[in-house]
Amino acid sequence: MTINNSIIKVLALFSFVCFAACTGKYLEYNTNPYDATKKQMEADGYNVSAALVGMQGWVVPTNTNTFQFTECLLGGSYGGYLADSNNGFNAGKFSTYNPQLTWIKVPFNDIIPQIFTNLSQVQAVTSDSVSLAIAMVIKVASIVRITDIYGPIPYSKIGQDGNLTAPYDSQEGVYNKMFDELEAAVNTLTAHQTAAISPNADKVFGGNVVEWIKFANSLRLRMAVRIVYANPALAQTISEKVASHKVGTMSANNDNAYMTVTKTPFEIICYEYNGGDSRVSADITSYMSGYNDPRCPFYFNISTFTQFTNGYIGLRNGIQIPANTLAQAYSNMNVTPADTKILWMNAAETAFLKAECALRGWAMGGTAESFYDQGIQLSFDQWGAPGAATYMVNSTSIPKAYVDPAGTFTYNGTASSITIKWDNAATMEQNLERIITQKWIANYQLGLESWSEFRRTGYPKLMPAVLNNSGGDVIDKDMARRLTYPSSEYQENGINVQAALVLLGGADKMSTHVWWDCKK
Repeated sequence: MTINNSIIKVLALFSFVCFAACTGKYLEYNTNPYDATKKQMEADGYNVSAALVGMQGWVVPTNTNTFQFTECLLGGSYGGYLADSNNGFNAGKFSTYNPQLTWIKVPFNDIIPQIFTNLSQVQAVTSDSVSLAIAMVIKVASIVRITDIYGPIPYSKIGQDGNLTAPYDSQEGVYNKMFDELEAAVNTLTAHQTAAISPNADKVFGGNVVEWIKFANSLRLRMAVRIVYANPALAQTISEKVASHKVGTMSANNDNAYMTVTKTPFEIICYEYNGGDSRVSADITSYMSGYNDPRCPFYFNISTFTQFTNGYIGLRNGIQIPANTLAQAYSNMNVTPADTKILWMNAAETAFLKAECALRGWAMGGTAESFYDQGIQLSFDQWGAPGAATYMVNSTSIPKAYVDPAGTFTYNGTASSITIKWDNAATMEQNLERIITQKWIANYQLGLESWSEFRRTGYPKLMPAVLNNSGGDVIDKDMARRLTYPSSEYQENGINVQAALVLLGGADKMSTHVWWDCKK
């Protein structure tokens, strides 16, 4: 399914209803008096619930196939959390910078149509301002991940012309519109914060409007910090506005945004698919082992390399994957069928975002050090791990050098020498690395988010891919900066995708930087 075919099928059904600015009084003149009215459809809330839950399922996809591509093969590899362990992937994969064409299209072609389909359904069956505001927050939470993957994407113009094409927005334009949409949604929800929606329509916060406000504000903060090198003035303005909002952001672990599912796809992919299609990355095990991090047993299982050594030993990224029996001996994610939540965002990340803002001198209501320590404590508490107080004053431990038990993929030296304890005497850049590194550990499983932060800041410092099969496009130390557009866009939306390359400001390559990826 291509972006054009799938979106336009939706538009054929919903464009008159959902884009009123283009349709005038269509509803007034064309409502069938014998059909169910909008109010009747709202009576049991079924249609609204189905559409809102449908949207929620495409923020971090609950569809296992899509989830594997976006969260494991793409985000897991580039975010430093997971490594491919199925040698059937050796023909071409993200981690070696030569992904198959069928892999490249998944975020674009699967997620954008699903979000706009369900958003159209919400808009078609309800006029409830709270439900519509929550739908807008969900839309932004999902689609911001897509623009961060590709750069310019179709967004504001989807459905406005009724044609079989979807013009692109610049990434700056997407972000600006999303900031406006989030602010409007927060204003609406704040005015109705004592209201609630049906728990049947909300698999994240159970209908709690205040929690949606906190999530929306935290998302605004994440996005504002993302653009700090591209538009520092706007980044500061939005961050300080969020910090002073009367409801505020996530600040405790009961604010964390999780999508409730029957079984997390991580359990299926890491254990059920072929004995495990992914294993833990050597990057995160090297950092956390070197730090003697008490969260290790909560994150990882011990490797089965008993004939060599034992412990938390990840697999290098970008390798020629060996036989599955060997690849699957490395440490696995510690997930079970009892895990029924998919993380969207946590309070620890919000604290680290505030730490970076305070480091830059912005008014956030606290110091960089206080927010940094708060982020560590929140992460430990989230996982039920002991020893946060001891961990955060550790000023000597550094990431561990990676020694491959199989003797093939050992990495000489360590990617980083950053320590844990906050250091007011350190340079701003050193403390920025400290913040991003601890945020990366706390954001375990959110690979796409950590890939974006790596591109934005250069942190955490990761081991380069063992194999670079990009044909000279991707530079080892830079790693991939984006995905190329699906081939279907060139076939079916050629004029608009060519215009998108002008907006991108570079060739449609994995090495081309997106708008906010501009740190000098």
